[in-house]
Amino acid sequence: MMADTVPLSAAWRTDTGLVRGHNEDFVKVYEPATEDERRRHGAVYIVADGVGGADAGEVASEYASEQTLQHYLAADGRADWGKRLIDAMQAANTDLRRLAAGRDDSRRMATTMVAAVIQDGHAYIGNVGDSRAYQWREGHLEQISRDQSLVARLVEEGALTPEEAVHYPYKNVILYSIGSEKRPPIDLYEIVLEPGDLLVLCSDGLTRHVEDGEIAAIAGDERPDVAADILVRLARERGGEDNITVAIIQHGERLEESTRPTARLATATVSATADAPTAPIPAPATVPPPGPRVAMPVPAATTREHSRSLWPLTFALAAIMVVLILVLWVVVQRATTI
Repeated sequence: MMADTVPLSAAWRTDTGLVRGHNEDFVKVYEPATEDERRRHGAVYIVADGVGGADAGEVASEYASEQTLQHYLAADGRADWGKRLIDAMQAANTDLRRLAAGRDDSRRMATTMVAAVIQDGHAYIGNVGDSRAYQWREGHLEQISRDQSLVARLVEEGALTPEEAVHYPYKNVILYSIGSEKRPPIDLYEIVLEPGDLLVLCSDGLTRHVEDGEIAAIAGDERPDVAADILVRLARERGGEDNITVAIIQHGERLEESTRPTARLATATVSATADAPTAPIPAPATVPPPGPRVAMPVPAATTREHSRSLWPLTFALAAIMVVLILVLWVVVQRATTI
C-alpha cells in the first residue's frame, strides 16, 4: 500500500446463498490511496448482516455501513482509532433509527456489524451482533470478537454446552444490533498485527457451514482472493442456508509456502485453481436451517427433540434467563425514544 508501511492485501466476497431470496449482507471498504490518507484514516473494512427480513435487512446493512464509514472519515484528525470507530458506529445507529422511523411501513431495521480499522500494525475492531472477527497467525486461528447472541450467552453462563448450542432452536436470536436500540453496547478490541498475519471478518452464513479449523487451513494456504472464493463455495456446497460474506486482510508478506506452517484439512484437499472442478468437502454434523434473524429475545421452548441431553435444571435456567432478557428488552424499548 505505502512504501514505508507494512502493505495490506485484501479480498472480500458476499453471496446470497441457496435459500434466501436476496442478500442482506453488505461489505464496505476504505483503502487509502496516498500516504496522507493512510496517516489520517488507516484502512477500514466493514461486514454487516441485516436483520428483519423483506427488504429491511438489506437496506439496514448497506445504509449502516455507508454511514459508519462516512462518520469515521468525517472525524479527520482524531488518532484515537478505536473510539473513533465506535463513535462512528453509534452515529450510524442513530441514523438508521431515524431512517426506520421515517419509513411508511412498520418494519424495524437493524443489522449486525463487525468493522476493523488497520493502522500502524494494529487492528481496532468494533463488533455488535454475531458477525465475527478472527486473527490468523502461523497456522492458528483465534476468534477475537465475542458473539452477542442468546445462544452464546447461555453457553457462557453454563446453561448450554457447546454441543447443545449447535441444535439450540433460537440460534438466530441476537441480543444487540445497529438500529435495535438507542445506544447498543458495541464491543471494542485492539490486536497487534505481525507481518504475515490475517484478519478475517465474516457473517454467520459462513461460520454456520465452515468450522474454524477449516477457515484456518484455507486462509492460511491460499491468497486472500482465492481463500475467499473457496470459503464461499464451501458454504454453498454445504447448503448455503444464509447469506455468506467474508473479508480476508493480509498484513504484510507471509513465509514461503515451503517453510510456512500449515493446517491443511485431513479430510479433503481444496484446489486453488478457480476453473478446475473440486470434490465437495465433507460437511460437519447437520444442523436445522435457521429461521429469520431477529434482534429481540424470544421465550425459549420448553421441549426439544434432543432434550434428553439436557438436565431439567438447565431447562429452568435457560427459560428464566430468556424471560428476563425479554422483560429487560421491553422495558428499554418503552423507555427510550429516538
